Amino acid sequence: MEDVLILGIESSCDETAAAVVKNGKEVLSNVISSQVALHAEFGGVVPEIASRNHLEKIDEVIRLAMDEAGKSFSELTAVAVTYGPGLVGSLLVGVSEAKALAYAIQKPLIPVHHIEGHIAANYLAHQDCVPPYVCLVASGGHSHLLYVEDYGKIKIYGRTRDDAAGEAFDKIARAVGLGYPGGPKLEQSAKEGDPFAYHFPKAKLDTPYDFSFSGVKSAVLNELNHKKMLGEEIRVADLCASFQEGVCEDLAEKCLQLALDLGVSKMAVAGGVSANGCLRRKMEEKAKAHGLSFYCPSPVLCTDNAAMIAAAAYYDYQAGKRGEASLNAYPSLALTEG
Repeated sequence: MEDVLILGIESSCDETAAAVVKNGKEVLSNVISSQVALHAEFGGVVPEIASRNHLEKIDEVIRLAMDEAGKSFSELTAVAVTYGPGLVGSLLVGVSEAKALAYAIQKPLIPVHHIEGHIAANYLAHQDCVPPYVCLVASGGHSHLLYVEDYGKIKIYGRTRDDAAGEAFDKIARAVGLGYPGGPKLEQSAKEGDPFAYHFPKAKLDTPYDFSFSGVKSAVLNELNHKKMLGEEIRVADLCASFQEGVCEDLAEKCLQLALDLGVSKMAVAGGVSANGCLRRKMEEKAKAHGLSFYCPSPVLCTDNAAMIAAAAYYDYQAGKRGEASLNAYPSLALTEG
């Protein structure tokens, strides 16, 4: 059987990335150009700066990915690209590049949903991670609790009602003066703190698998304001550790509950927040306590990258999914059940 080589392109936010993946499992190259330094002085991603930087970097990133893989364009089976959700300007750079490249080399174009890409990161990290399983996708823009029945066949059981987990992490990090990127800096600060120093509220929802982090975020901000008004010391490390403890416990507990309710033997986590050590540890401990297998990507595959896009595209390619020349970017693209 002939190998399927897919070039993946990812530009949904502030990473310009390209990768070549063989048969949906083997990463031949994974090149990422980060814009963290560009956006740090603004305390967050500036869309216009992001899209302009994608334009400057994307050709070079693709060339490096092809060189690292040791492959020519003629050897590719298909070109895959993230077409949503994300920042519209950033997405358009990747989509336009992928359409032009696929046309020039006469290869199929595979459009990939960004969240499906995150799910597929586990296929690259774990050869034995195969459906069915429950997957938590947690990032700056998304918090989804999913049942992956088969490749490309997903059912949504839970999602955030307000802030995504990563968004909440970033906002609290900014509020306590840790800066950007907030998630990693908050986790680093939390390592020096007491996770039970503060007792922040947990949202009570009318559905068992949805998330809400606006309440705990507000409680942290109120605590900060209260301390400032009284002139009392703010123990940033304790506050970060307590906030992190509550959010990660909520994420992990609901993922476990869904796995138990559905009677599946595997649970996984993906997305930028899956790089958080507290979350990974909680999920692994809960899975092990109930005899379940647990999967999480390596840190480089947790954040936005093109290898996960190429991996997801492999299964779409096998299912006959193709993109047209009219493919557009969809910044608010919903995750559809299949």
